[in-house]
Amino acid sequence: MSASEATALSKRPRPLVLGLIGAAVVVALIYAWPAASPRPAPSNQPRKPQKPATRTTASSGSLDVRLEALKQPPPEPASADRNPFRFYVKPPPPPPSPKPIVTAPPPLQPGQPGYVVPPPPGPPPLPPIPLKFIGTMEQGSRKVAIFSDGRGLPLYAREGELVLGQYKVVRIGVESVVMEYADGRGRQTIPMRGQ
Repeated sequence: MSASEATALSKRPRPLVLGLIGAAVVVALIYAWPAASPRPAPSNQPRKPQKPATRTTASSGSLDVRLEALKQPPPEPASADRNPFRFYVKPPPPPPSPKPIVTAPPPLQPGQPGYVVPPPPGPPPLPPIPLKFIGTMEQGSRKVAIFSDGRGLPLYAREGELVLGQYKVVRIGVESVVMEYADGRGRQTIPMRGQ
């Protein structure tokens, strides 16, 4: 390599220096770009400055000052136990004194004068009739009640007839039937329940 070529190479710009200069130009453009673009208008319009209100001074003779009212004592409070800084509900007044309780005398025991012997207990109540009233039908001009005893086959009876030889049909209504035991005791109303 000759001396002239070496001086020409030394005068050529180096790529590293050119890269640094290019990066500096790009950074300068980025920072300068927002300043050069117009800014958007604010959404709220600025208010016009208002002039402060001027005070009007009145002559000292036109003021109405009542110094005598300041010398009067304050009004008395309504209640002496009032505390405006605490929430408090007054308790209710005490209840009136209870009336004396009158107790009944103890029941008389057998052998005491005035003791009444209670009547003997009656027979136990009859059990309910174990039939289910499931409907009615017309047979000629008479109504027939239809019953179920839970065994599967329906049972039919007119007013005055016996069902299963134990229960008598007294009256057949639209939605119920009145029945009693064959001896006339234990009358019951059985409502219609369907099947």
